[in-house]
Amino acid sequence: MYTDHLYVPLTGTASGLALHVERTGYGGSPVVLLHGFGTSTFVWRGVVPRLAEAGATVLAADLLGFGESVAPGERGLTPVEQAAHVELALLALRAAPGVVVGVGLGALVALLLAQRAPDRVQRLVLVDPLDPDDLPGPAVRQLQRSTVTAALSSHSLFGARPLLEPLLARSMPDGQPLSDLALARHLAPFVGPDGAARLLQLAGAVTLDDESRDALETLRGDVLLWLSAEPGGPRVDGASGGRRPAGDADAGSPVERIARWRALLPGCQLRPVVARTPVGELTPELEPDALASAIGAWRP
Repeated sequence: MYTDHLYVPLTGTASGLALHVERTGYGGSPVVLLHGFGTSTFVWRGVVPRLAEAGATVLAADLLGFGESVAPGERGLTPVEQAAHVELALLALRAAPGVVVGVGLGALVALLLAQRAPDRVQRLVLVDPLDPDDLPGPAVRQLQRSTVTAALSSHSLFGARPLLEPLLARSMPDGQPLSDLALARHLAPFVGPDGAARLLQLAGAVTLDDESRDALETLRGDVLLWLSAEPGGPRVDGASGGRRPAGDADAGSPVERIARWRALLPGCQLRPVVARTPVGELTPELEPDALASAIGAWRP
């Protein structure tokens, strides 16, 4: 199936900013796909054709600074700013309201998009979303701690590799290596001696101000919450309960994470799904069939 590669100018922003959007399929209600930190639209390559063949118009976007979207300049963009730019792109594309799907950082951007533009979002799918009270999240914090290793390799053509490869490797099951092709595609925006610095700029922007954080509690709507099971963790259908404190560890068992998100989004109807395998950030790449089926069943 043919894919259009669109570079959507972001009207009203700094000169030259454009969002790269891959559009596949025509005529059906849209499904908007937002990748996680350190990846790009490439991570959705197994999900997109399955959704398009099921009748959806699929819009996979590269967040600014990632993939083929124009880099924002001297700093990274916060999730709030990323959501505003995705909204501008959807307006420019005249996209109808649809399902918005995000993984990791993209899931947080999807939440913020739904909060600021509820008329553009029919339903949400959050895949291992970043906790808004624990930003930038364990994986990005580990990346930031690895700056010494990256500095030693900064003369290399792939200066960002010592930072990005371990982050992505967290999602690989049983210590399996990421394929050379996938790693090269995810590293492509950060090629060159300044690649590590640019990646760290983006990492430093994964923050959320108190007003935007509190506004999430006012969100209303239907949310499919996809969580990757931890090794040895139970497979569950749902839970209810309180709130965990922010910290440097991963979020806990699936039951605890479901309870956490029920507390974070009290006005939403959550449908939790717990995957059989611990894949996290690379879920779209490693579990395309299961994820596409879940998204397709969740479309209105």
